[in-house]
Amino acid sequence: MPFNVGPLELVIVLVIALVILGPKRLPEVGKSIGNGMREFKDAISGQSKDEDEDEITTLKSSERTPT
Repeated sequence: MPFNVGPLELVIVLVIALVILGPKRLPEVGKSIGNGMREFKDAISGQSKDEDEDEITTLKSSERTPT
């Protein structure tokens, strides 16, 4: 793999991000990056949040119904 990132490199990147962004903005940036990655993954897989909620509702209702 061309992107072999070890623990030392990861610590260096996190320290640089902390110095640049500051302790107050770092969690906000992490959350927004995570949400963006989730949206990208959902767009690639073709699922949306509404479809996931409908699927969960369907699964819950089928668990309640005795067979």
